[in-house]
Amino acid sequence: MKKAANKPLDAVLARALLADMVRIRKMEESCAELYGEGKIRGFLHLYIGEEAVASGALRALLPEDNVVATYREHGHALVRGVPMTAIMAEMYGKREGCSGGRGGSMHLFDIKRRFYGGNAIVAGGIPLTVGVALADQMQHLPRISACFFGDGAVAEGAFHESMNLAALWQLPVLFLCENNLYAMGTALSRSESQTDLCVKAASYNMPAVSVDGMDAIAVHQAVLRAAKTARNGGGPQFIEFRTYRFRAHSMFDPELYRSKSEVEEWKKRDPIDLMVARMKAEGKLTDDEFCVIAASADEEVRQAIAFAEAGNWEPVEDMCRHVVAEGELR
Repeated sequence: MKKAANKPLDAVLARALLADMVRIRKMEESCAELYGEGKIRGFLHLYIGEEAVASGALRALLPEDNVVATYREHGHALVRGVPMTAIMAEMYGKREGCSGGRGGSMHLFDIKRRFYGGNAIVAGGIPLTVGVALADQMQHLPRISACFFGDGAVAEGAFHESMNLAALWQLPVLFLCENNLYAMGTALSRSESQTDLCVKAASYNMPAVSVDGMDAIAVHQAVLRAAKTARNGGGPQFIEFRTYRFRAHSMFDPELYRSKSEVEEWKKRDPIDLMVARMKAEGKLTDDEFCVIAASADEEVRQAIAFAEAGNWEPVEDMCRHVVAEGELR
């Protein structure tokens, strides 16, 4: 498993990655509280513990690249540039949300930022990414397409079909696997006969590497390399990020499949704590500077909640919009 090279941090990049992770953490902790208050309903899958993947990976991509995510996508949307106000309003189901209040937690979407979900079906976003990449290739557009998915998606047929076609057609796709060791409540070793996910990817004749997903710098460097290769005609790339979610699979999950001691052991590698410690050790962050970053995130969350609270519900007369095609059916 590759780790970040042991060289001095780029202070600007490190601060940006740290701020990303703190913003995600603060937003999601508030979402958990709001869910308990009944203000956010439906399903809610929190990304707490995995923030280094979204921050490191998305900052290695260009604005014109395509991004497709899973139902645990709040962090990806935020780092991609979707305003926290629009994300929170979507959580509330308000019209001002990034999906008009119709998607909720699992279906964040922003076409202006080329962020194509939020997909609730396991592995559902993977073939979509291959399709988008094929369309770009046919139009000779120099974009790459990145899809995020969990280890559970690797067991789905859509994953294998997509990997095969991407390799056959040499599409510029980054297959970014967030391996948090549990597909919902099933440990990887209980669902996969081959638990080395890079071996599976390599069987499709594409480069595959495993990276420390708790290290934002390592993530960033790996995605930069893969993106450069794909953008220069090197075909699809697979990266496994070894990460861990500190919260349950969803707010309905009784979490009986793993021990509390295991969770606590992983929390010792909290990606935010690791970044703070490294920056302080290199003299690139003080306690006061971290407090400013945290306070800024707190204020952003406060404003996002206020925006969602003041938002509007979709009127009943609009409920059939986007459901039934308008005009005469032929």
